[in-house]
Amino acid sequence: MHRFIPPRIAQKIMTVVFWASGIITLVILLIIIGYVLFKGMPVVNLEFLLGNPVDSGKSGGIFPFIMSSIYVTLIAVLVATPLGVGAAVYLSEYAGENTLVKLIRFGSETLASIPSIIFGLFGLAFFVIYLKMGWSILSGGLTLALMALPTILSASEVSIESINKSYAEGSLALGATKWQTIYKVVLPAALPGITTGVILGMGRAIAEAAAVLYTVGAALMMPTSLMDAARPLPLHLYILATEGLSMENAWGTAAVLIIMILIITVVTNTVVDNYRKKMMGR
Repeated sequence: MHRFIPPRIAQKIMTVVFWASGIITLVILLIIIGYVLFKGMPVVNLEFLLGNPVDSGKSGGIFPFIMSSIYVTLIAVLVATPLGVGAAVYLSEYAGENTLVKLIRFGSETLASIPSIIFGLFGLAFFVIYLKMGWSILSGGLTLALMALPTILSASEVSIESINKSYAEGSLALGATKWQTIYKVVLPAALPGITTGVILGMGRAIAEAAAVLYTVGAALMMPTSLMDAARPLPLHLYILATEGLSMENAWGTAAVLIIMILIITVVTNTVVDNYRKKMMGR
Protein backbone atom coordinates (compact mmCIF):
# COMPACT_ATOMS: atom_id res chain seq x y z
CA MET A 1 0.00 0.00 0.00
CA HIS A 2 1.46 3.30 -1.09
CA ARG A 3 1.82 6.00 1.50
CA PHE A 4 0.18 9.27 0.59
CA ILE A 5 1.93 12.52 1.50
CA PRO A 6 -0.32 15.59 1.51
CA PRO A 7 0.82 18.30 -0.95
CA ARG A 8 1.49 20.84 1.81
CA ILE A 9 3.74 18.44 3.70
CA ALA A 10 5.51 17.43 0.50
CA GLN A 11 6.06 21.12 -0.26
CA LYS A 12 7.61 21.69 3.16
CA ILE A 13 9.81 18.62 2.85
CA MET A 14 11.14 19.63 -0.58
CA THR A 15 11.67 23.22 0.60
CA VAL A 16 13.84 21.93 3.43
CA VAL A 17 15.71 19.59 1.04
CA PHE A 18 16.46 22.37 -1.45
CA TRP A 19 17.38 24.81 1.32
CA ALA A 20 19.71 22.25 2.88
CA SER A 21 21.31 21.51 -0.50
CA GLY A 22 22.10 25.19 -1.00
CA ILE A 23 23.47 25.60 2.51
CA ILE A 24 25.63 22.46 2.25
CA THR A 25 27.06 23.63 -1.07
CA LEU A 26 27.86 27.04 0.40
CA VAL A 27 29.45 25.48 3.48
CA ILE A 28 31.65 23.19 1.36
CA LEU A 29 32.77 26.16 -0.74
CA LEU A 30 33.54 28.25 2.35
CA ILE A 31 35.45 25.39 3.98
CA ILE A 32 37.67 24.89 0.93
CA ILE A 33 38.34 28.60 0.40
CA GLY A 34 38.72 29.25 4.11
CA TYR A 35 41.18 26.39 4.62
CA VAL A 36 43.35 27.48 1.68
CA LEU A 37 43.34 31.10 2.86
CA PHE A 38 44.05 30.00 6.44
CA LYS A 39 47.08 28.01 5.34
CA GLY A 40 48.31 30.46 2.71
CA MET A 41 47.64 33.99 3.95
CA PRO A 42 50.41 33.97 6.62
CA VAL A 43 52.88 33.71 3.73
CA VAL A 44 51.31 36.44 1.60
CA ASN A 45 52.87 39.89 1.95
CA LEU A 46 54.23 42.59 -0.37
CA GLU A 47 57.60 40.87 -0.66
CA PHE A 48 55.88 37.61 -1.63
CA LEU A 49 53.58 39.32 -4.14
CA LEU A 50 56.10 41.68 -5.75
CA GLY A 51 59.38 39.81 -5.36
CA ASN A 52 61.22 37.45 -7.70
CA PRO A 53 61.64 33.74 -6.92
CA VAL A 54 64.80 32.53 -5.24
CA ASP A 55 66.26 29.03 -5.39
CA SER A 56 63.69 27.61 -7.85
CA GLY A 57 60.81 29.09 -5.88
CA LYS A 58 61.74 27.70 -2.47
CA SER A 59 61.78 31.27 -1.24
CA GLY A 60 61.32 34.77 -2.60
CA GLY A 61 58.26 36.08 -4.40
CA ILE A 62 55.85 35.06 -7.15
CA PHE A 63 55.41 38.26 -9.16
CA PRO A 64 56.65 36.76 -12.49
CA PHE A 65 54.20 33.89 -12.05
CA ILE A 66 51.29 36.26 -11.34
CA MET A 67 52.02 38.19 -14.53
CA SER A 68 52.42 34.97 -16.51
CA SER A 69 48.96 33.82 -15.37
CA ILE A 70 47.44 37.17 -16.32
CA TYR A 71 49.07 37.11 -19.77
CA VAL A 72 47.97 33.60 -20.76
CA THR A 73 44.46 34.17 -19.37
CA LEU A 74 44.03 37.44 -21.27
CA ILE A 75 45.09 35.78 -24.53
CA ALA A 76 42.71 32.89 -23.91
CA VAL A 77 39.75 35.18 -23.15
CA LEU A 78 40.46 37.61 -25.99
CA VAL A 79 40.55 34.73 -28.49
CA ALA A 80 37.80 32.48 -27.09
CA THR A 81 35.17 35.11 -26.23
CA PRO A 82 34.53 36.56 -29.72
CA LEU A 83 34.69 33.09 -31.26
CA GLY A 84 32.35 31.56 -28.68
CA VAL A 85 29.82 34.40 -28.66
CA GLY A 86 29.93 34.69 -32.46
CA ALA A 87 29.28 30.97 -32.86
CA ALA A 88 26.46 31.16 -30.31
CA VAL A 89 24.82 34.05 -32.20
CA TYR A 90 25.08 32.09 -35.44
CA LEU A 91 23.57 28.94 -33.93
CA SER A 92 20.76 30.83 -32.19
CA GLU A 93 19.87 33.58 -34.67
CA TYR A 94 20.96 32.48 -38.13
CA ALA A 95 21.29 28.71 -38.41
CA GLY A 96 18.33 26.39 -38.52
CA GLU A 97 18.08 22.89 -37.14
CA ASN A 98 20.18 20.92 -39.58
CA THR A 99 22.97 18.36 -39.58
CA LEU A 100 25.73 21.00 -39.55
CA VAL A 101 24.32 22.70 -36.44
CA LYS A 102 23.98 19.35 -34.68
CA LEU A 103 27.61 18.55 -35.53
CA ILE A 104 28.78 21.92 -34.19
CA ARG A 105 26.92 21.37 -30.91
CA PHE A 106 28.23 17.81 -30.66
CA GLY A 107 31.76 19.04 -31.28
CA SER A 108 31.40 21.74 -28.63
CA GLU A 109 30.10 19.27 -26.06
CA THR A 110 32.92 16.84 -26.90
CA LEU A 111 35.58 19.54 -26.55
CA ALA A 112 34.19 20.47 -23.13
CA SER A 113 34.70 16.91 -21.89
CA ILE A 114 38.24 16.38 -23.23
CA PRO A 115 40.85 16.19 -20.44
CA SER A 116 43.12 19.20 -20.21
CA ILE A 117 46.22 17.05 -20.61
CA ILE A 118 45.08 16.24 -24.16
CA PHE A 119 44.69 19.93 -24.94
CA GLY A 120 48.23 20.38 -23.66
CA LEU A 121 49.54 17.59 -25.88
CA PHE A 122 47.76 19.11 -28.89
CA GLY A 123 49.17 22.54 -28.05
CA LEU A 124 52.65 21.06 -27.83
CA ALA A 125 52.34 19.33 -31.20
CA PHE A 126 50.58 22.15 -33.07
CA PHE A 127 51.54 25.50 -31.55
CA VAL A 128 54.91 24.71 -30.00
CA ILE A 129 56.37 22.38 -32.64
CA TYR A 130 54.41 22.68 -35.92
CA LEU A 131 53.90 26.47 -35.86
CA LYS A 132 57.34 26.89 -34.24
CA MET A 133 56.06 29.17 -31.47
CA GLY A 134 58.09 27.28 -28.90
CA TRP A 135 57.27 27.19 -25.21
CA SER A 136 55.75 30.61 -24.87
CA ILE A 137 52.96 32.77 -23.45
CA LEU A 138 51.28 32.77 -26.88
CA SER A 139 51.32 28.97 -27.23
CA GLY A 140 49.82 28.57 -23.76
CA GLY A 141 47.21 31.28 -24.27
CA LEU A 142 45.99 29.81 -27.56
CA THR A 143 45.81 26.34 -26.03
CA LEU A 144 43.78 27.66 -23.10
CA ALA A 145 41.52 29.49 -25.57
CA LEU A 146 40.62 26.13 -27.10
CA MET A 147 39.74 24.85 -23.63
CA ALA A 148 37.59 27.86 -22.75
CA LEU A 149 35.81 28.03 -26.13
CA PRO A 150 33.16 25.31 -25.61
CA THR A 151 32.22 26.67 -22.18
CA ILE A 152 31.70 30.19 -23.52
CA LEU A 153 29.84 28.93 -26.58
CA SER A 154 27.42 26.73 -24.64
CA ALA A 155 26.63 29.34 -21.97
CA SER A 156 26.17 32.08 -24.58
CA GLU A 157 23.88 29.96 -26.74
CA VAL A 158 21.66 29.00 -23.82
CA SER A 159 21.50 32.63 -22.68
CA ILE A 160 20.58 33.94 -26.14
CA GLU A 161 17.94 31.28 -26.72
CA SER A 162 16.32 32.03 -23.35
CA ILE A 163 15.52 35.63 -24.32
CA ASN A 164 11.89 36.46 -24.97
CA LYS A 165 11.50 36.42 -28.76
CA SER A 166 9.10 39.38 -28.61
CA TYR A 167 12.09 41.67 -27.90
CA ALA A 168 13.72 40.87 -31.23
CA GLU A 169 10.41 40.83 -33.08
CA GLY A 170 9.55 44.28 -31.74
CA SER A 171 12.95 45.64 -32.79
CA LEU A 172 12.58 44.24 -36.30
CA ALA A 173 9.04 45.61 -36.54
CA LEU A 174 10.38 49.11 -35.78
CA GLY A 175 12.71 48.90 -38.76
CA ALA A 176 15.95 47.73 -37.18
CA THR A 177 18.19 45.40 -39.15
CA LYS A 178 19.06 41.91 -38.00
CA TRP A 179 22.50 43.02 -36.82
CA GLN A 180 21.12 46.10 -35.03
CA THR A 181 18.63 43.89 -33.23
CA ILE A 182 21.35 41.47 -32.16
CA TYR A 183 23.71 44.24 -31.05
CA LYS A 184 21.19 46.53 -29.35
CA VAL A 185 18.61 44.07 -28.02
CA VAL A 186 19.68 40.42 -27.99
CA LEU A 187 23.27 40.67 -26.70
CA PRO A 188 22.52 43.17 -23.87
CA ALA A 189 19.64 40.99 -22.69
CA ALA A 190 21.82 37.86 -22.87
CA LEU A 191 24.85 39.53 -21.27
CA PRO A 192 24.45 38.01 -17.76
CA GLY A 193 24.51 34.48 -19.18
CA ILE A 194 27.35 35.30 -21.57
CA THR A 195 29.31 36.80 -18.68
CA THR A 196 28.82 33.61 -16.69
CA GLY A 197 30.28 31.60 -19.56
CA VAL A 198 33.24 33.96 -19.91
CA ILE A 199 33.94 33.82 -16.17
CA LEU A 200 33.77 30.01 -16.20
CA GLY A 201 36.08 29.90 -19.19
CA MET A 202 38.43 32.40 -17.58
CA GLY A 203 38.40 30.39 -14.36
CA ARG A 204 39.35 27.25 -16.22
CA ALA A 205 42.13 29.07 -18.06
CA ILE A 206 43.71 30.81 -15.07
CA ALA A 207 43.60 27.66 -12.92
CA GLU A 208 44.98 25.24 -15.50
CA ALA A 209 48.30 23.50 -14.90
CA ALA A 210 48.41 20.44 -17.17
CA ALA A 211 47.95 22.29 -20.47
CA VAL A 212 50.46 25.05 -19.70
CA LEU A 213 53.01 22.48 -18.57
CA TYR A 214 53.33 21.36 -22.21
CA THR A 215 53.02 24.75 -23.89
CA VAL A 216 54.31 27.59 -21.68
CA GLY A 217 57.34 25.97 -20.12
CA ALA A 218 58.48 26.55 -16.55
CA ALA A 219 60.75 29.60 -16.73
CA LEU A 220 61.40 31.48 -13.51
CA MET A 221 62.07 34.85 -15.11
CA MET A 222 59.57 37.59 -15.89
CA PRO A 223 58.28 37.22 -19.48
CA THR A 224 58.97 40.32 -21.58
CA SER A 225 57.15 39.26 -24.76
CA LEU A 226 54.45 36.86 -25.92
CA MET A 227 57.12 34.52 -27.28
CA ASP A 228 58.89 34.10 -23.92
CA ALA A 229 58.57 30.97 -21.82
CA ALA A 230 56.92 31.49 -18.44
CA ARG A 231 55.49 29.77 -15.38
CA PRO A 232 51.84 30.54 -14.51
CA LEU A 233 50.70 30.25 -10.89
CA PRO A 234 48.98 26.82 -11.16
CA LEU A 235 52.12 25.31 -12.68
CA HIS A 236 54.30 26.91 -10.01
CA LEU A 237 51.96 25.52 -7.34
CA TYR A 238 52.16 22.05 -8.92
CA ILE A 239 55.96 22.13 -9.02
CA LEU A 240 56.27 23.36 -5.43
CA ALA A 241 53.92 20.69 -4.09
CA THR A 242 54.96 17.65 -6.15
CA GLU A 243 58.71 18.24 -5.90
CA GLY A 244 58.53 19.10 -2.21
CA LEU A 245 60.28 22.43 -2.66
CA SER A 246 58.15 24.45 -0.24
CA MET A 247 54.66 23.56 0.95
CA GLU A 248 54.51 26.90 2.73
CA ASN A 249 54.96 28.78 -0.53
CA ALA A 250 52.60 26.35 -2.26
CA TRP A 251 49.79 27.30 0.12
CA GLY A 252 50.63 30.97 -0.34
CA THR A 253 50.47 30.56 -4.12
CA ALA A 254 47.12 28.79 -3.82
CA ALA A 255 45.75 31.62 -1.68
CA VAL A 256 46.86 34.25 -4.22
CA LEU A 257 45.29 32.23 -7.04
CA ILE A 258 41.94 32.06 -5.24
CA ILE A 259 42.01 35.78 -4.48
CA MET A 260 42.77 36.55 -8.14
CA ILE A 261 39.80 34.46 -9.30
CA LEU A 262 37.49 36.17 -6.80
CA ILE A 263 38.67 39.63 -7.89
CA ILE A 264 38.24 38.80 -11.59
CA THR A 265 34.72 37.48 -10.97
CA VAL A 266 33.59 40.52 -8.98
CA VAL A 267 35.15 43.07 -11.34
CA THR A 268 33.83 41.36 -14.47
CA ASN A 269 30.29 41.13 -13.10
CA THR A 270 30.36 44.80 -12.04
CA VAL A 271 31.64 46.07 -15.39
CA VAL A 272 29.22 43.96 -17.42
CA ASP A 273 26.27 44.93 -15.25
CA ASN A 274 27.05 48.63 -15.75
CA TYR A 275 27.46 48.10 -19.50
CA ARG A 276 24.16 46.23 -19.73
CA LYS A 277 22.34 49.04 -17.92
CA LYS A 278 23.88 51.57 -20.29
CA MET A 279 22.93 49.55 -23.38
CA MET A 280 19.37 49.09 -22.12
CA GLY A 281 19.09 52.84 -21.49
CA ARG A 282 18.67 52.59 -17.72
